[in-house]
Amino acid sequence: MKKIGFIGAYEKTNLLLYIAKMLVLTRKRVLIIDTTRSQRARYIVPCMTPSVYYITEFEGIDVAVGFNNFTGIMNYLGVQELTYDVVLIDIDSNEMFNSFEMSQSDWNYFVTAFDNYSLKRGLEIIGTMSEKIRMTKILFSRDMIEEENDYLDFLSFYFSVMWHEEKVVFPYEKGDNTVHIENQRAATVRFKELTPEYKEGITQIVSVIDEAINMNEVKKILKNN
Repeated sequence: MKKIGFIGAYEKTNLLLYIAKMLVLTRKRVLIIDTTRSQRARYIVPCMTPSVYYITEFEGIDVAVGFNNFTGIMNYLGVQELTYDVVLIDIDSNEMFNSFEMSQSDWNYFVTAFDNYSLKRGLEIIGTMSEKIRMTKILFSRDMIEEENDYLDFLSFYFSVMWHEEKVVFPYEKGDNTVHIENQRAATVRFKELTPEYKEGITQIVSVIDEAINMNEVKKILKNN
């Protein structure tokens, strides 16, 4: 089971749903865990009987909300071991970073836009770690310029993070938010109307999570779903 962390104060629910749906369509069993304080998945992912904590199925994806650790999820499912191929974990606090042992993840992403709240609040999540954690940047920007990336490097200089050289960039305010809203209203996860840049970002992340993925299959999925 691969454990992939998505750390940061920026909204990540829609992104995780696209990544998970792509993995499901390539025959992977996927769990999303929303550990965030806002629990946006509770409002975005349809559920017939939501409670304080629950797991629901949506578009072939299992989505867990309200859990503080893997033990709680296993107890809820009545199993001693999780059998998912991939677990995607949405983290926005240092407490949950430690509880889910994200320092031992297969891969960690730091997700941010370039407003001060997203940048500084996001870095707080990893700020108290005693050992530096290697992460890949996922950057949401209207017009990605090197000065923005340099600013993040400056802010994070004394934080417990080592950045991978490769980064993932998503466009901001170029129509993708409208697609997210339409998908939410239709209770579905569709790729067709997303911008080419957004699709490229999804592809880039999925290819890291599953190195053996067939990229021709990915292109067909993005075109037809």
